[in-house]
Amino acid sequence: MSEERNWAGNYSYRAQTIHRPGTVEQVQELVAGAAKIRALGSRHSFNDIADSAGALISLENLNPAISVDAAASSVTVNGGMKYGTLAAELQGQGFALHNLASLPHISVAGAIATATHGSGDRNGNLATAVSALEIVTASGEILTVSRSSTPDFAGMVVGLGALGIVTRVTLDIEPTFDVRQDVFENLPWSQVLENFDDVTSSAYSVSLFTDWRGDTVGQAWLKSRIADGEVPLRGRPEFFGGTPATEARHILPGVSADSCTQQLGVPGPWSDRLAHFRMAFTPSSGEELQSEYIVPRQHAVEAIEGMRALSDQISPLLQVAEIRTMAADDLWLSPNYQQAGIGLHLTWKQEQKAVEKLLPLIQGKLAPFAARPHWGKLFHAEAAALEPLYARLGDFQSLAERLDPKHKFRNDFLARNIFGA
Repeated sequence: MSEERNWAGNYSYRAQTIHRPGTVEQVQELVAGAAKIRALGSRHSFNDIADSAGALISLENLNPAISVDAAASSVTVNGGMKYGTLAAELQGQGFALHNLASLPHISVAGAIATATHGSGDRNGNLATAVSALEIVTASGEILTVSRSSTPDFAGMVVGLGALGIVTRVTLDIEPTFDVRQDVFENLPWSQVLENFDDVTSSAYSVSLFTDWRGDTVGQAWLKSRIADGEVPLRGRPEFFGGTPATEARHILPGVSADSCTQQLGVPGPWSDRLAHFRMAFTPSSGEELQSEYIVPRQHAVEAIEGMRALSDQISPLLQVAEIRTMAADDLWLSPNYQQAGIGLHLTWKQEQKAVEKLLPLIQGKLAPFAARPHWGKLFHAEAAALEPLYARLGDFQSLAERLDPKHKFRNDFLARNIFGA
């Protein structure tokens, strides 16, 4: 095939072929006949997690039907469905997901496979909404698993592509709700750190944006859920020392906010507020790299102070950093397995060699806090360092061996980070 790259353009896929089947039956045939194969989603990974030594399968041509089961409060979609498309359809039918990631452009199966997340003290990552999966296994057969009936289900949701091709996903839904989004600027670090729990619990979802320099946090984005019948009040005059933005802001200073979701406290549907960016735009494609580390909640302030101490090394390579929170879950390979956490997200300039040289320093600083890297972003740790961080990693290895005994879905990423221990 011609050279295919990921969303950021920093990685070229080595697979020899990309298949775009139109039916699940064709997926089954392709998988059954392949020696090595993996699924390729929306390409919003910054490492080789989605690559294969053989072939790749894109699900973008599968039936795009969205099936809502109102009685069961669930929706079933094909794995290649993008969250923005799903969100618009659910909103149109009067339903909602509990959360969205920063970008609505990512695919459902890819996001859940890597435990990608939104934000909010009480909100689990996107994978926690999964109640059932349809997986094409190595033999080409269909395996249907569910939260209610499959003993190892918690090990299958965040599967890193190691268990098969996820062709259908069923998600929990709830009645639609409205959200208002307010941005505050220049919050003193002293107030943020002294009141960290109060800061992050001040809205349904809170994100702090910083370059780690100086005495202030650049921006705080508050996404507040509005109850049925509630009349939104005017925004608060200040937020832990920060002042309200007087016009819509982008997360990067000086960049137009046209690509960002509605701010300035204007209420609107969850589908148009919970993500940071609008579906109609594809922000920063080819202009950034990303890393992220999820730190147990109890170490939040110490970890943030550790990152600030590295600002001289980090900031010159940084576009912006984001601090956000996630609830604990029971998914084996989720960075929030049995622990609430904060995400320390780093959006880098396109200087990969310099960034990769810096990652061991960052991971060393965060190691005392048992930080877990986001599976789909740039990080340095390998299996020996990751194994102590995941109590169920051995169980996942056994599960993958049972479902894929000939290692059809294995690749360099899995060998390096999961099976190398």
